Amino acid sequence: MEIAFGRLLGSLARTTGVLCGLLALPALAADVPDLPREFRGAWVASVYNLNWPSKPGLPTAQQQAELRAILDRAASVHLNAVLLQVRPASDALYESKLEPWSTYLTGAMGRAPEPRWDPLAWAITEAHARGLELHAWFNPFRAANDSSGAPAPNHIARTHPAWIRRFGTTSYIDPGIPAAREYVRGVIMDVVKRYDVDGIHIDDYFYPYPVKGRASGFPDGDTFQQFQANGGKLGLADWRRDNTNQFVESLYRSIKTEKRWVKFGISPFGIWRPQVPETIVAGVDSYDQLYADSRRWLREGWCDYMAPQLYWPIDPPAQSFPVLLNWWREQNVTGRGLWPGLATERIGAKLPASEIARQVALTREQPAGGQIHWDMKSLMSDQGGIVALLRDKTYRAGAAVPAAPWLGKETPLAPKLERQGRTLKWHETGAAPARWWAVQSKVKGEWMLRMLPAGTTSFTAAADAETVAVRAVDRFGNASAPAVEKW
Repeated sequence: MEIAFGRLLGSLARTTGVLCGLLALPALAADVPDLPREFRGAWVASVYNLNWPSKPGLPTAQQQAELRAILDRAASVHLNAVLLQVRPASDALYESKLEPWSTYLTGAMGRAPEPRWDPLAWAITEAHARGLELHAWFNPFRAANDSSGAPAPNHIARTHPAWIRRFGTTSYIDPGIPAAREYVRGVIMDVVKRYDVDGIHIDDYFYPYPVKGRASGFPDGDTFQQFQANGGKLGLADWRRDNTNQFVESLYRSIKTEKRWVKFGISPFGIWRPQVPETIVAGVDSYDQLYADSRRWLREGWCDYMAPQLYWPIDPPAQSFPVLLNWWREQNVTGRGLWPGLATERIGAKLPASEIARQVALTREQPAGGQIHWDMKSLMSDQGGIVALLRDKTYRAGAAVPAAPWLGKETPLAPKLERQGRTLKWHETGAAPARWWAVQSKVKGEWMLRMLPAGTTSFTAAADAETVAVRAVDRFGNASAPAVEKW
């Protein structure tokens, strides 16, 4: 009788303990702050060997070492994305059956790296291991620069010479030729289909920038005459804008059909039109000179994020960073990501690093904001002390990439945790696999974030960590409720 009664008391005690623990879970979760969100990116340019590789024709091991150092630096200053230029001039810094290996990688167009490797596949794996998204960056219509060297047999200048237009020192694919636009779309979609990229990014080169001292315009007169002969009614400027509009919309819809979660971003020239808004009195007219109606692309929702290149300081009114930023916000009626480009490379006597920090602060006045640094070289050289400023102050706490609710809204389930001393192990509880694990640690009253790739299933907390919370994050950026452990 006494033994049975003792067992009953023990069972009640265990049940009570479990119930108390279950009741404590919501309280613990309530103590965890929302996942901090901000896009923090940097462009890694391959054209002219601006950022990587440092020069053409390096051995594979050195190319990998340089790219590894770039990714390490990006992670150390708490960026969460890199935008790697993989097609600077109708060439490829990845394995492609459509276009030749890039001169900027191997020193001769069409020559494979030795030993052979796939820089894009390698970069994706290495970036993800560091908690970084990898966006593949394409220049859509540039065919070749004078530095590109002799075109390879499978370069577009040889396979489709009728599509090529020479302007200044650069050759371009004519955007007015429907088959040429379709070719470029196909090249980009080949990467979407074959690589586990987080985003596709295109820059500001559609129709070329005006060339100083050159009176004549882009040499597409024959193409325009063919358009008119086929019954086209648009004037030249409207026709050119329509060509870029068709390309942007078609590419966006193709990406969403193939892999809805792959983000599509565009970085247009930061001024849509001079005098819009009215205090912006100087600058290239991207609408009427580049034939890039970037405002329409944003308002129509033909991109998942827009990164206007706002490469001007805060104070001068003629090209004011905050004035332009606020104008772009007003155009963002579809609630897409608005993550302006910052001129970090211009840090120097006239632009202190603190100016970049102030610009970052201005971008945070909108929900789910962000910014992209031009370019990675400035972070590698630590221009003006920008590295410590970002690492220890501006980006100190870490941040996850903003979610894209227009692409997918379903919330993943929280992981199940197991505790072994200071090490937490977890496994998924939902059907859809996580893309990332967001690990928030509270140390001395301050919450810090680390993003871990999907294959990671454990985390060892620091000796002074008081609380650790783990969330599953899906491909759309949606996060689960936190699973929490407290010491």
